[in-house]
Amino acid sequence: MNLQSDDFELFGLTLRFAQERSAVDARWKELQRQAHPDKFAAQGAAAQRVAMQWSVRINEAYQRLKDPMRRAAYLCELHGAPILAEDNTAMPAAFLMQQMEWREALEEAGTAAQLDALEDEVEQARRAALARCEQLIDHQKDYVAAAGQVRALMFIARFGEDIERRRDQLGQ
Repeated sequence: MNLQSDDFELFGLTLRFAQERSAVDARWKELQRQAHPDKFAAQGAAAQRVAMQWSVRINEAYQRLKDPMRRAAYLCELHGAPILAEDNTAMPAAFLMQQMEWREALEEAGTAAQLDALEDEVEQARRAALARCEQLIDHQKDYVAAAGQVRALMFIARFGEDIERRRDQLGQ
């Protein structure tokens, strides 16, 4: 293992968006077994510190690889298209209109059924954006456009959290 490897190389995965979650999980478990600090107890404190560094590195990679949005962002960054979500909030007009409609629907939602319907709609948009990421990254190799989709996914994820907060406010 090399600490300088990218997450995909570290996990022995193809450098692409589409990944089987079960394969990512299985590889994480295997890598954690190999790097667990307890395996190095007989070799002393220095070896255990190195193993701990490896364990941390493996966990960081796993967090990126298991989450499709984070995986897409990472792939964009690896290919020179950083997300820059704090600096670049420009979105297509249609997406912004959708966000405004969702916000209005969220404010007006007063029942669990209304929140469920909105949540379903948002989940459909999330799945469509993820499918678009796969198309842009794995097939078209358009990492700049994929970065825009990742920013959209970030908006969608935050809105999903807003739905949950609204649900808590309503006690549902």
